[in-house]
Amino acid sequence: MFPNFLPTAVEQLTEPASIALARSIQSHAIATPLSHQLITTTYVRLGSGGTPILLIHGFDSSVLEFRRLLPVLARNHQTWAVDLLGFGFTDRLAGIAYSPSAIKTHLYYFWKSLINQPVILVGASMGGATVIDFALSYPEVVEKLVLIDSAGLVGGSPLSRLMFPPLDYLATEFLRNPQVRDRVSRIGYKNPTLVSVDALCCGALHLQMPSWHQALIAFTKSGGYKAFRFKKLAEIVQPTLILWGDSDKILGIKDATRFHRAIPQSTLIWIQDCGHLPHLEQPEITAKYILDFSSKT
Repeated sequence: MFPNFLPTAVEQLTEPASIALARSIQSHAIATPLSHQLITTTYVRLGSGGTPILLIHGFDSSVLEFRRLLPVLARNHQTWAVDLLGFGFTDRLAGIAYSPSAIKTHLYYFWKSLINQPVILVGASMGGATVIDFALSYPEVVEKLVLIDSAGLVGGSPLSRLMFPPLDYLATEFLRNPQVRDRVSRIGYKNPTLVSVDALCCGALHLQMPSWHQALIAFTKSGGYKAFRFKKLAEIVQPTLILWGDSDKILGIKDATRFHRAIPQSTLIWIQDCGHLPHLEQPEITAKYILDFSSKT
């Protein structure tokens, strides 16, 4: 059975990994300073042992992004994934200013409520910018950092200039368009055969959640994640693993070495024959690198 808070289109999932992860999604009402209302937050927790690994998804995505990686990590480790504020299947309450600052606050209170011990924080794409911002603000929470084809060296969004009525609604409708999402997926993968009907369903399921438009518009209007200066990245104190697809057509490959130069205790590993999504395209090797990194003292 699927959780009843997921859109009914979840029944269209066909791949075993997608179905299994969707069935594992839980929700918990989190108290934060952002609202007098509790924020019902969706997450997955699998596995046991070791320092908890917490996976953070990319822009306009959800925990389903980790449907292939999370179960592999969970064979040997307590592993979590959470839907960020304004994204995935987490509640989008009225009156909240959806922004990187709000995302960071919500993530901290999620961590404090359910994990409450240092974590290995893993961020993919925009999630990489999220975990960098979080680690700089709450260094005591993050034991190690993993960046997977991370955003954070180029700030803002070209959509932000369109975020005024009625173009704001039309811009989000453009992102909702199945043909647009299909094209973006094909650019994201090196292997185009991975752009299956199931993959497109995973990537679009959260679009049916209440207030998806409003939260995405608000986040984009906030300016999103600004580019981190090298001086700021140099303040990261945690050992950091940088994983990067050698054929990334979304962010390219130059930022991998730029992050490596900027972050003091960093290691860069190229994921061969892979695009922007190593956690989906090469989950076994990606998991191996993360687990090897997690075990190092």
